[in-house]
Order: sequence, then structure tokens, then C-alpha cells
Amino acid sequence: MFAHRRGYNNAGYSIMDLTRRHFFGKSAHGLGVAALAHLLREDSPAAGLPGLPHHAPQAKRVIYLFQSGAPSQIDLFDYKPQLEKHRGTDLPDSVRRGQRLTAMTATQSTFPIAPGAFEFKRRGASGAWISELLPHTAKVADKLCFIKSMHTEAINHDPAVTFFQTGAQLAGRPSIGAWLSYGLGSENRELPAFVVMVSSGSGRNGQPLYDRLWGSGFLPSRYQGVKFRSHGDPVLYLSNPPGIDRSARRRYLDDLAKLNTIKHEDFGDPEIAARIAQYEMAYRMQASVPELTDLSAEPESVFKLYGPEARERGTYAANCLLARRLVERGVRFVQLFHRGWDQHTNLPDQLPKQCADTDRGSAALITDLARRGLLEDTLVVWGGEFGRTVYSQGNLSGTKYGRDHHPRCFTMWMAGAGVNAGATVGETDDFSYNVTADPVHVHDLHATMMHLLGVDHKKLTFKYQGRHFRLTDVHGRVVEKALGPLARPADSG
Repeated sequence: MFAHRRGYNNAGYSIMDLTRRHFFGKSAHGLGVAALAHLLREDSPAAGLPGLPHHAPQAKRVIYLFQSGAPSQIDLFDYKPQLEKHRGTDLPDSVRRGQRLTAMTATQSTFPIAPGAFEFKRRGASGAWISELLPHTAKVADKLCFIKSMHTEAINHDPAVTFFQTGAQLAGRPSIGAWLSYGLGSENRELPAFVVMVSSGSGRNGQPLYDRLWGSGFLPSRYQGVKFRSHGDPVLYLSNPPGIDRSARRRYLDDLAKLNTIKHEDFGDPEIAARIAQYEMAYRMQASVPELTDLSAEPESVFKLYGPEARERGTYAANCLLARRLVERGVRFVQLFHRGWDQHTNLPDQLPKQCADTDRGSAALITDLARRGLLEDTLVVWGGEFGRTVYSQGNLSGTKYGRDHHPRCFTMWMAGAGVNAGATVGETDDFSYNVTADPVHVHDLHATMMHLLGVDHKKLTFKYQGRHFRLTDVHGRVVEKALGPLARPADSG
């Protein structure tokens, strides 16, 4: 009943259980193939942990559109028209409050205020302020819940991205997708529970992204994300080697499983079971992935919605379309990383290109999910690792400016299952520098996402090196203002 709280392995066995299994395996010829099949739970594709979900979920699955590099909230969502009268003046110390600076601006003697160069309008019945750079997002504004009071503790890219993915700034913890795969399992045994895709902005590679960002950390490796590639085989080593057909591969895997079973009986190592499970998943994916990634059956209306780039493998638009195809096939957690949102020097030139690469795909995904009845039980999250400064990095000349990293306030949005559509949560000061109402921390966002999936973030834990770990560490609260009435906690009143 409390397997998820006692540090059990991926099969639900504790370390003590494994020790007993090792003893009995050595003394009574092991548990055999039948017991191993039970260990892998192959007959139960949706098998998560006992007792989960903790409460009725609003969402069955998540698509997380991670905008790596940090979009500028001032130029996209957090409209501050009064900044124009402060153009070029130094940001008051009373606003900056001695904030830690990055190496890029730490040597600046002044911090000239740079008002946004783009027009804002109120959009939809909700009246959300959205920049002219996001015309497609503006059309779905009433389906979105904007969180303008996000804040984080990290000020540099790698720890900040790691924090959003794992709940910790230092590498080594399980990613959010791995936690949910571990706790909730999969709805489709032919595909992984957790899939990752990466794209880059026009002419900009952006900050590096490492496989550990979708890794399983100290959870069993079967819960790590599977990366779909933009060239060659969608998944590495999915194709058979020359001279090996599918039947030969099946015989090879059967023989390999027998050898691994012997090792598992000898040592009881849960990673052996994970290895066999991954081999079997790869075999099943040989049939499921080509069908998934073949877009030829999609009607012309879909490509008209997502735009011509959706036909080009590896683009953000194509990945958004694949994300829809993945969730409609039961994949639990799909994460899209889009690189290039790091405009330090010439934001007025670079940011429009980045928005053009992503705006239509994001909005099309929301529309497509809604048309298919999938948005009502799919949670979509959009945002980066922090925001951008109101002051210019370097000299401010005319309308040319760049913005440095800013962890104190930035904007994200959520849509879909249980989300308070059309709402705006949080406020910032006149300089989009400090949160003034309803602050939302990274741990709070994670707690809210898990709540929508029926998971109490305080109860999904894993014992490692003598400590019970969880995604939200020892923090986090559900952001009730971001939830619709049916999704709010029962004790919220």
C-alpha cells in the first residue's frame, strides 16, 4: 500500500525484499521466468504504484512546452506601458534591492531601463495582455491561464533548467517525467510513458541540453525519458542491424532474457529487470514508432493549422504535432524543449524570429487537442527557466537592447485539464522586476501539475541513501487560483 514511500524498486520490492529474494533464489533455484514476468508487470501496461492516483485526476497526461533560454516576459506578456517615461534612466536601487547579478552585467556601472519595443493588446474575452509577436497564441488566450508571478532561485541557465526538470539545481535527481512515469505508469505498453523532443530556433542553437534533464536519477532507469531524434531513426538502435530480421531479433531477445533472468535470480538487482523491460519496449517500438511518426495520414487541414513547418521533421511545429499524436496514443508525459530564447544583445531582432518559430505550433496544439476532445484531460504547460531583466544588458541605443537573466519574476501559462482558463495569476511591480501578489515558486508549479494528475506531491516519494525524496523536496503548495472549481483541493473551501 505504501510502496511509493518505502524506497521500493521499479517492481515494488524493497531492498530487504531483494535480499530475501537473493537468499531464496540461491537456496531454492530462484523464482524462474514466470516470477520475472510478474516482476516486469508486462500484463498491466498502466501499472503505476499501489494507491495512485491519490485523488480523482483532472488530467491523464501532460505536454510540457519548455522554452529553453528564458523568454522575455516584458516583451511578451507582462505589459508595462509606464516604462516608456523611464527609458534610459537607471533602475532604482529600491527596485533592484541588491539582487545578485550574472557575470554578463555584474560589471555594469548603470542599468538603463529598456521598455519593450512591441505592441500589446488585450486578447479574447479574458482581456489578457499579449504581445504582437504572438498572434496565434492571442487567438487561444481564453483557453490559457497565465501565471505572471513565477520565480526561481537560480540565475544561470544550467541550474535553472535543472531545477525546473528535477526540483533541484544540482544534477542527479529524477526528472518530473520520470517521477510521473514511476508513480502513474503508462497507458500504452507499445510506447514509452515519457517521450522527449528537442528543436532549435532559427539560426540559434541556444544553451546546451543534456540527457540527464529527462533522466531517472536514482529511480530505476526504465523511467527515464526516451528521446525522439530529428534525423535518422526516431529512436537510437530501433532498426535491426543488417542481416537481422524481426523474427531473429525476437529469438535473440528471448535468449538474452533467459541469461538476464539467471543473473536476476543470483543478485536480485532491479536494474536487470529494468534492462529486460527496456529491451522488450524497444522491440515493441519497432512496430509502434514508425506508425506514430508517419504523418502522411494527417489531413491537409492539420498542416494548415500547424503551418508548413509541421511537414519538416525536427521543427517545433512538427514536434507539437507529434506530441498530439503521442498523447492520443496514451503516452503519459511528453516534453518539448525548444532552444534559443537567450536574447542578451539584440532582442528586437532575435525575439520575433524565436516567436515565429514557436507561436503557431503552440496555439495549434491547443486548438487541435480541443477539437479532438483531448484538451479536457491533457495538461499543457508553456514556459522557460527564468525571465529577463527590465534593464538593458550593455548600452541602450535607440530601440536596440538585450536583456539579462532574471529569476525574480517571469510568466508561464497552463491550459487544459482542470486549469482555470482565461485567468491571470499573480502581479509584478511597475518594472516587471519583483512579484507583488500571489508568488508562484518552481515547487508550487510542480505541486500543481501533480495535483491535476491526481498525485499528492507530498506522498510520491522514493527512499534513497536513507532519505525519502520527492520532486518538490520539502516545499511546494498547490496554486489554487490556477485551477478551475472542480480541480481545487477538497479542503480549500
